[in-house]
Amino acid sequence: MKEEFLHYVWNFQKFHGRLATSTGEHLEIIHPGVKNLNSGPDFFNAQIVLQDQHWAGNVEIHIKSSDWYAHHHEKDNAYDNVILHVVWEHDTAIFRKDNTIIPTLELNNLVNPSLISSYENLMASKQKWINCENEISQVDPIVIKNWFDRLYFERLQHKTTQLETILNKTNNDWEALLFVTLAKYFGLKTNGESFLFMAQSVDFSIVKKCAQEQETLEALLLGQAGLLDEEIEDGYYKNSKKIYAYLCSKYKLQEKSKIKPLFFRLRPPNFPTIRISQLAQLYSKNKNLFSQIIEAKELPQFYKIFNVTASSYWDTHYNFQITSSKRKKKLTNKFINLLLINAIIPIKFSYAVHKGEDNSDEIASLISNISKEENTIITKFNKLKPIIKTALDSQAVLQLKNHYCDVHKCLQCAIGNHILKTSN
Repeated sequence: MKEEFLHYVWNFQKFHGRLATSTGEHLEIIHPGVKNLNSGPDFFNAQIVLQDQHWAGNVEIHIKSSDWYAHHHEKDNAYDNVILHVVWEHDTAIFRKDNTIIPTLELNNLVNPSLISSYENLMASKQKWINCENEISQVDPIVIKNWFDRLYFERLQHKTTQLETILNKTNNDWEALLFVTLAKYFGLKTNGESFLFMAQSVDFSIVKKCAQEQETLEALLLGQAGLLDEEIEDGYYKNSKKIYAYLCSKYKLQEKSKIKPLFFRLRPPNFPTIRISQLAQLYSKNKNLFSQIIEAKELPQFYKIFNVTASSYWDTHYNFQITSSKRKKKLTNKFINLLLINAIIPIKFSYAVHKGEDNSDEIASLISNISKEENTIITKFNKLKPIIKTALDSQAVLQLKNHYCDVHKCLQCAIGNHILKTSN
């Protein structure tokens, strides 16, 4: 028996039979309380009726009564207001500091054996990709859709916390936060950290000054990424290196990216040279990018803002010196969608939270109009139940897999709860 299952039983009142304490007192539960996610008693502000007397306070849950002493709760003032001790097995009486007994509810004869069996079957699936892979196909799609909506905004809240850490490093400059966040995702998974270091290695005020000319900003970013450190006989390369040397002298630049960008195993359109050039044009073309992003609400507006290409040199190159057939290196809608999902929408959400505003409806509408992502997790979930259609769904599934399925938090998952509920 696990304590988390007892939490589930208590929270959802999965009892049968007459409730009474270990000393035979009649017990009625008015409200189980609110689950405590921090230290202290497991449930706050519960309400019970014990022998016709109404009590309000906290509830503590253990496998055995003696766990109270094993965990030294008798020495912790946080447990002084516990009105009920809920246990699977009552093996000893528990007393408050004033020597009054704490009422105990023993559960082992109050829980339906079929519920225990369903729980054990669900949690015993260690060899499966997810615990509920045999049952999820039978779960009501409305249950899953509502859970996805909650999971997506839970994921946004997590990202907001991460963005706040970066924002503190920029002295609360939201424009600078946007720049370093966009830079990270322009680098994709392979060069994301390298591009992040590149963007953070130079003050954003310098970026804004250099953005007056795309050629200047491009040289700055290539240099800060460590891509201008060689001696190459190429006109564009030599000119960029000359501009970068001047910028280093003018702005006293010293630190570069700590991780040099990689080209290996990347498709040529994703080469760091191309992505840096596109990022440079984005900022050269849009002087008030942060304001435009905050004001934009519809997908076509973002496609227009991010309608940028690499500079003309890259029409015939993917790397320095080596020429290729002529082709404009434009940001595709698919790549813009990636930026929206991972950078732009989280920043729009975080900025609204910062201002004390609620833009959740706008965010939900925007993300729901973007096609789902394609990766192994999405593919496997859709094979189990083909319900992932939009980017909101795919982001929710990533949150579900990483923060619930992989750590076996089935009892905290709406899908897991629904499976247990319908199996009894």
